[in-house]
Amino acid sequence: MNAYDFLVLMTVGQAGMKHPSLAGMVDAIAIAMSREAMHVRFTQKAEAYLETCLKYALKQRIDGASPLQAELLDPFKRVLIFDSSSWDVDPRLADVLPGSGGGASAANCKLQASYEYKQGELGLFRIDPGTRPDNAYTTQLPFLLQSGDLALFDQGYFKLETLSQIDKKGAFFLTRFLVKTTLRDGETSAPIDLEDVLYQLPGNTYQFQVIMGGHGGKEEVRCRLICLRVSEQVANERRRRLLKAAKKKGRTPSKTHLALCDWTLLVTNAPEAYLPAEMAWPLYTLRWQIELLFKQLKSVLSIHRSHTKNVSRLKCEIYGKLILAVLINRVHAHINNQLWNQAHRELSFDKFYKRIQERAFTLLSLLLLSVHKAALYLSDEIDRLVKNCLKLQQRSRQTTLEILEGATAHSVGKLRAAA
Repeated sequence: MNAYDFLVLMTVGQAGMKHPSLAGMVDAIAIAMSREAMHVRFTQKAEAYLETCLKYALKQRIDGASPLQAELLDPFKRVLIFDSSSWDVDPRLADVLPGSGGGASAANCKLQASYEYKQGELGLFRIDPGTRPDNAYTTQLPFLLQSGDLALFDQGYFKLETLSQIDKKGAFFLTRFLVKTTLRDGETSAPIDLEDVLYQLPGNTYQFQVIMGGHGGKEEVRCRLICLRVSEQVANERRRRLLKAAKKKGRTPSKTHLALCDWTLLVTNAPEAYLPAEMAWPLYTLRWQIELLFKQLKSVLSIHRSHTKNVSRLKCEIYGKLILAVLINRVHAHINNQLWNQAHRELSFDKFYKRIQERAFTLLSLLLLSVHKAALYLSDEIDRLVKNCLKLQQRSRQTTLEILEGATAHSVGKLRAAA
């Protein structure tokens, strides 16, 4: 088995296997090879080869690809979403990929990833131990941003030093406010008791110019704090989850933290002309797009399923599935952006992934014979299946883009009425 056969097997071949095994891999490529012979091919050299292939795939672009056109996104050069996903692996890998232990697994694998929403590009893949918190990785985010970019991430990446560096770079951030962060008034520098301030406000949407941090040598970040009141039902559910999580850790949540469950609190350094307060939440919900990616990686490509104590084999399996994910996602984004920009229609991420996965073994057989024949087959299949993967248009269940478009139209209408 040469390097090309190995690459095709670990990318397309694995897609057709719900539970990867040495016997299944040998059978897939139809080569007279034993399971033992396959096993010895999973080395650090093979791991490095597939990692290099992944980096190469990430750099490739489709000629003529156009970014998604949405009024709310226009002020930003790129919209980058950062997140991570983790899963348990064989406990015998605990020395290399330690987990939390106790009631959790002894070994756990965490995947750091980024997703550029306007072009639909994946990137920043990194495999870490499950014990490494997202906050330990956040200082690297500013180096991945350019002036004019917008970064979306959750509280796991919240760090004043990172937010300050993003701002100094001329880029923007939108994230949830971390309640324990020190707040001061943006004009007077007076301390803000957020619980007391919000308790006195009768409305549902407020924004303040604030300074986060700045004491004891800590970074100072000037930004907008956007406060959105939630329903009583949502607030009570948040308090229930907060109390449950605190009890599990042997802690008691603060009175302030419980009180602030009545609000969704977001911070951003984007100017109001770019991002009106009422548009902050619809834009922040784009963060769930990367969750959809993780869902496809697990439910369709089975990235979390591996039966090995060999760390090189584990990483080969992960890199191979990521390579295929990059290729599928790039084709999906290219078609989806065209459909939206020209006809306001969308291509289902879930359906497209599944239709490609269903054709994995046919594609594998063709690739082992002829790349040209495989390309012709895939091109024909994609043209045929696009119409069956279109998202249904339902007023009662709008897509993320439809919600963004509707929210933008409402915001523009309010601004014109005020003028």
